[in-house]
Parts: sequence; structure tokens; C-alpha cells
Amino acid sequence: MSGAAAPAALAEPSERVGRAWTASLSLVNGAIWAGWYGPIQILLALQAAELAPAGTAKESVLAWVAGAGAVVSMVANPLFGALSDRTTSRLGRRTPWIVAGVAGGAVALVLLAGARSVAAMVVGWCGVQLTLNAAFAAVTAALPDRVPPGQRGAVGGWLGAAQILGVVAGTGLATAAGGVAGGYRACAAFAVLGALPYVLLHRDLVLPAGRRPASGPVAVLRGLWISPRRHPDLAWAWLTRFLINLGNALALLYLLYYLRDVLRRPDPGGGVLVLTALNGVTLLGTVVVGGIWSDRTGRRKPFVLGAGVIMAAATGLLAGWQTWTGALCAAALLGVGFGVFTSVDLALMTEVLPAAADRAKDLGVINIANSLPQVAAPVLAAPLVHHLGGYRVLYAVAAAIGLVGALLVRRIRGVA
Repeated sequence: MSGAAAPAALAEPSERVGRAWTASLSLVNGAIWAGWYGPIQILLALQAAELAPAGTAKESVLAWVAGAGAVVSMVANPLFGALSDRTTSRLGRRTPWIVAGVAGGAVALVLLAGARSVAAMVVGWCGVQLTLNAAFAAVTAALPDRVPPGQRGAVGGWLGAAQILGVVAGTGLATAAGGVAGGYRACAAFAVLGALPYVLLHRDLVLPAGRRPASGPVAVLRGLWISPRRHPDLAWAWLTRFLINLGNALALLYLLYYLRDVLRRPDPGGGVLVLTALNGVTLLGTVVVGGIWSDRTGRRKPFVLGAGVIMAAATGLLAGWQTWTGALCAAALLGVGFGVFTSVDLALMTEVLPAAADRAKDLGVINIANSLPQVAAPVLAAPLVHHLGGYRVLYAVAAAIGLVGALLVRRIRGVA
């Protein structure tokens, strides 16, 4: 299929997007991340401590809940991406899933607020992951749908800025809302309000029914597999993202407990908010600049490599300098690296996609590299903390994994 013959929904975009479109997409992206990270940073940990059965460690309960949700996320993101690719609604391919996903996520967060058992927590968090991943798959696909390659680093930078602001907003709402239940409800309301401008003000591209990919269950499931042999650049890009995110997930999973049990902070929840805000400030200083700089140089790999090395160094600080000052320095440095990584890696990923007709599905498969670490991190972290040396070893392992991921970006051949 030639680019000229393709409908707008499948064509390679050439017209630059405007500030209003970028701002609206960034806002809904940030709202989704607030719905995830208010719970991940604060609420799930507090709820796990409240609901842990006698004789069961709160860390183990949190690992079960987070792990189950991450498994759902791994399946939901590419599956809903594939369904989005096949949607021929007059509202477009992406907008219906943004609406359904955000609304469903808000309902699931409210239900999670009322959980009174570990089993109810698991069900509620899995519901949040299922629905918000449907929205996130559609939001992510809007980048290659609408943004020309030469602008993707900059737009990816704004999406990354919104992501960290969403994390900060979610953490702030979870801390300030007056309890676990109030925190969940505040995150739910923020997610809905943040999605409204994009949904109401911007028209999506419509896929003609005659150009819809095969839609049977077998075709959809078969399409979720992308051969690493046929698409090696995509495979190496996926592995790079997975390992860097795994190192980051290991560093963040028990942050509240690290502040409480190792650094003996009197207000560990407030400490998490301070670290998250500091991380956000330094991230905002690099995320957009890094994306614009990458666009101007036409290069992606050096930025991803450098960012990964910086992030590994930041995590290493948590292993070797276990003080509140060390944690503050690590949070600031991690923000510098993660800012560049967030914007440039997203642009890199859009440039190794196999086909325009499967953008959301393929990005959903790539996004497994974001969610799979949430499954692997609890499996690795719990024995490291309890049996293999504690938090010092945990953070040293996290730094090593992230460094390996950064180095592997050099194996990608089709992107500079």
C-alpha cells in the first residue's frame, strides 16, 4: 500500500500538529498516569498495610496486588490496541477507547476505595489496570497517527512532561485527599476531567470500514506476536525499554517502606511526595529539551544511552548513600535521565513500528516493556530485601539491570 493511496488514518503524517492538540493529548496522558500512580506511590502501600492478614508481610501483599495488576496490564494494552486499530467508529479509532477506558478506570478506582480485603484489592486494581490501559493504548497510538517523524521527539517530550506531572498530581492527591478512600476518589475525578478537552475539542481520524484489518479473534490474537527475527530493531528497542524500566520499577516499588524502615522518616508518605516532586522538577528540565534536541540532530540512540546511564547512576546512589540527602540527590538525578529517556525513547519506538495499520497494537506490545517490569520487580525485590542483603543490594541490582538496558540500545541498526 503506498502512502498516497492510504486513507488519512493509515498514512504517514506530514502536517505538523499544533500546540492545542499537543496540550490536550498531553493532559489526558497525564490524567491516566495520575490514576495509576496515586495508587502505586501511596494508596496501594497504605491499603496493603491496613488489610494484610496477621502473619503476612505488607510487602508481600503489595507485591501480590501490584503483580496481578501488571499481568492484566500486559494483556490489556496490546489487546485494546489491536481493537483500537480495527475501530471504524465515526468518532475515530482512538477516541472511543479513550472515553471508555478513562470512564471505566474512574469506576474501578472508586470500587477500589471500598475494598475491605486483599482479594477485593486485587480485583479492584486489576480493573484499574484493564480500563486505563485501554485508554493509554489509544493515547500512545495518536502520536504516530498524527505527528510527523521530525516532530515526534518534541511532542513525546510534552507527553513525558505530562506523565511526570500526572505522577506528581496523583501522589499529591493521594496524600492530601484525607485517607485512602478519598485519595482513590480524587484520582478518579482527575482522570475524567483531564480527558475532557481532548475528547470534546479534537476530531480523530476515521478508518474506512473497507480498510479495517482482519477482526476475528484468531486474527487479533495471532497479530499480537511480532517476530524478533523479522523485526530485530523492534526487539532490541523493546528489550532496552524493558530493562531500563525494570531497574526503575525495582527502585520505586518499596520506596515508601525504604523511607519508613531504613531512613526512619517520620512522615514517609510526605517523603515520597517530596522525592516525587523533586524528580518531577528535574525531569521537566530535560524532557522537552531532550526531545527537541533529538529532533534537531536526527538522532535517538545516543540520547537513550546517555539517559539510561544517568538513571543507573541515580539508582546506585540509593545503594551506596542511604541517607535522606542521598535520596534527594538520587531523585534529582533520576529525573534528569528519565526526562530524556521518556521523550526520545517514545520517538525511537514509533520509528521501528512494522505497519501503520497496527500502530496501536504494536505500541501495545512495546508497552508490555512498561508493565512486565511491574510483574518482575516484586518477584525480584521481595527476596532481595528479605533474604539477600536488604535495600542496599536491591538498589545495586536495579542499577546494574538499568545499565545493561542502556547499553543494548546500540544494537538497533535502523535508527540513528
